[in-house]
Amino acid sequence: MSVALDLLFSFTKIGTLAWGGGPAMVPLMQAEVVDRHGWMTDAEFVDALAAGYALPGPIATKMSLYIGFQAGGWSGALAGFVGMVLPSAVLIGLLAAVYRNFQDHPRVVGMLQMVRPVVLAMLLYLVIDLAPASMPTWQTAVVGVAALAALWFLKLHPAWLIVVAAGLGALVHGGR
Repeated sequence: MSVALDLLFSFTKIGTLAWGGGPAMVPLMQAEVVDRHGWMTDAEFVDALAAGYALPGPIATKMSLYIGFQAGGWSGALAGFVGMVLPSAVLIGLLAAVYRNFQDHPRVVGMLQMVRPVVLAMLLYLVIDLAPASMPTWQTAVVGVAALAALWFLKLHPAWLIVVAAGLGALVHGGR
């Protein structure tokens, strides 16, 4: 099977199964991209994730384009993007029609209450799993802790943290 077709199937699976928005898709992406297919290493995946969060727009679509391009060129980028977006577009249309009629039904309310902690658990798993590749030195760990503190206590917008971290990285590592 061609890489583009593999990308289409992988991102269709991610786009179909990952409920909870873009960040909830990231653990599934990592499992497909790094663990299953080996299109990227953990470090390359973290770099792609960092670049994706530094740019505007939905993380899942940016990651599908970037990973697709890295693995299969322009046809891979198109396959990854279509696989990621098409299931979501179809499902959100169906879900919106159903949800509008049944949003107050106890089973729907119960379903959503049980899905939320699973999505949170997936995000926590991703953080724990990617921490070694994201913070390989004590200096990067300090930056990570400082960023978390700035988000938590100072309520800084994440975009400012990304801009400051990128600037700091360019300044510190610019002469190498």
